[in-house]
Amino acid sequence: MNGKVVVITGMSGAGRSTVAHALEDLGWYVVDNLPPALLANLCDMATSTTPKIAVVIDVRGREFFGTLSGALSEIAERGIARQVLFVDASDEVLVRRFESTRRPHPLQGNDRIVDGIAKERERLREVRSVSDILIDSSALNIHQLEQKIAELFAISSTADLRVNVLSFGYKYGIPVDADLVVDCRFIANPHWDPLLRPLTGLDSLVSQRVLGTENVQDFLEKYQSLFETMATGFFQEGRKYLTLAVGCTGGKHRSVAIAEELSRLFNLRGVIGDQRIEANAIHRDLGREI
Repeated sequence: MNGKVVVITGMSGAGRSTVAHALEDLGWYVVDNLPPALLANLCDMATSTTPKIAVVIDVRGREFFGTLSGALSEIAERGIARQVLFVDASDEVLVRRFESTRRPHPLQGNDRIVDGIAKERERLREVRSVSDILIDSSALNIHQLEQKIAELFAISSTADLRVNVLSFGYKYGIPVDADLVVDCRFIANPHWDPLLRPLTGLDSLVSQRVLGTENVQDFLEKYQSLFETMATGFFQEGRKYLTLAVGCTGGKHRSVAIAEELSRLFNLRGVIGDQRIEANAIHRDLGREI
């Protein structure tokens, strides 16, 4: 089989439908709410004429959902290339989304929304732990989530490893979908300079200040070398996507400048061994400061 299958799952209200629609717009054949027992048969359809299939499988399948782990093992044993994409969000955000739509959580029954969310988290604990791609949609609107999917599954990309270099602010929480985390708070904060405070890490004055700080260039050189060592292992494990989170206090100055520079350096390198690497800088909390 030469096709590719992506299994979309995750928390209700986190954005599974948005992910499915985004993949459909990218030319994928999408099946919603498929019983896991039919997954292997559907994968057989992934031929040269229908090479990319995305399947949404979640707790709406009720008792059928419990067979997902077995179905994933079956297609792996049959040598079918697949990826599990898990969409998550914080409990607070999920509650707010359900309340805004005035719809009950599929597992809450006569209990509260938070009870339904807790039950779902427990049911999804195993599949979340084995997911290949984890997306936290807590701070994303629909359009931002669609853009993230487009970046992850870009048709034009020929890279063996795609790296999303994600800047963030620690005061808003560490991204749950981060595979690696870099702390930039060792760098002097431009926030305390009145001239730089209203600017961001995308502005040349801030970027020059951050990248020109003592030891920063040494840090970037050593981290790039460390990352290339780790990337060799990621290739061997079959990883195709990776999120490198770069944090500072507010996600406005230092982390943005460092994320942009790391992305530039990774793309400048282009190849690690005989594997192609492609990086993209994303700024989660830029513009979020009060």
